[in-house]
Amino acid sequence: MVRLQKFLADAGVASRRAGEQIIVAGRVTVNGEVVRELGSKVHPTRDRVTVDGRPVRARRRLYVALHKPRGYICSRRDPERRRTIGELLPKEWDHLHSVGRLDLDSEGLIFLTNDGEFSLRLTHPRYGARKTYQVTVEGRVPAGTLDRLKQGVTDNDEKLKAEEARLLFASNSRSVLELVLTEGKNREIRRLLAALSLVIMRLQRVRIGPIKLGELPPGKWRTLTEPEIKSLIPEI
Repeated sequence: MVRLQKFLADAGVASRRAGEQIIVAGRVTVNGEVVRELGSKVHPTRDRVTVDGRPVRARRRLYVALHKPRGYICSRRDPERRRTIGELLPKEWDHLHSVGRLDLDSEGLIFLTNDGEFSLRLTHPRYGARKTYQVTVEGRVPAGTLDRLKQGVTDNDEKLKAEEARLLFASNSRSVLELVLTEGKNREIRRLLAALSLVIMRLQRVRIGPIKLGELPPGKWRTLTEPEIKSLIPEI
């Protein structure tokens, strides 16, 4: 059972707030009865819901893993006509939204879904979803860098830090770091490393929670399995 306004939002009728207004206005019926109570719950597949007399059906929930290539933005459309991840997906999936973002020059694993609760649980800082990145930087990282990454820095009154930091490779020309973040602040890794005077050559997200990018090629997608979805959000 789900709240009626959430059902309307998941079905694409309106946002939750707009759905509440539709309910209070008496425009929604459940099994033939007008429902104005915001706390009302419905069964997504068993109950008959209408808005202004038109049937509303639950939209099938989709959970997609995409290997975002560098040079694409996490949007369906862009006024600057840059390439978007929407171009990599079937046209009939234009109702999916990205779960968080990777900037234009970043690459790697990103999820797309039409499930707002799933998205919230993986992006809101209070849930602490772990995201793992491999970052290639110029030169050999100075001693003490890993500790400084975990201790964090302050940038524009925000504390930026890695929950975990490991050095995977180092040479005089480049170093590869593995960083785990849980808050997902805007361009957090780029700001964090810039504060330590590290120049990023490549930034790739390789894991979200227990789900790895693995062998998924750049620009390709796959749907998440039911066990994978449960491993990310056990309550769903």
